[in-house]
Amino acid sequence: MDVNLLFKIAAVGILVTVIGQVLKHSGREEHAFLVSLAGLIIVLFWIVPYIYDLFDKIKHLFSL
Repeated sequence: MDVNLLFKIAAVGILVTVIGQVLKHSGREEHAFLVSLAGLIIVLFWIVPYIYDLFDKIKHLFSL
């Protein structure tokens, strides 16, 4: 796993938190929820290939 991926995830987390707080304080809690959901989906798209590789390596290790 690359260290840049961790920095990208942290940047998305900080950005989503700031935008979410601004939206909550302005009374748009639905939009804040959608921003949080979008951030989660973006991070999941980055993480899923690594999870797939992990399960593939475990499967290969135990020869399943």
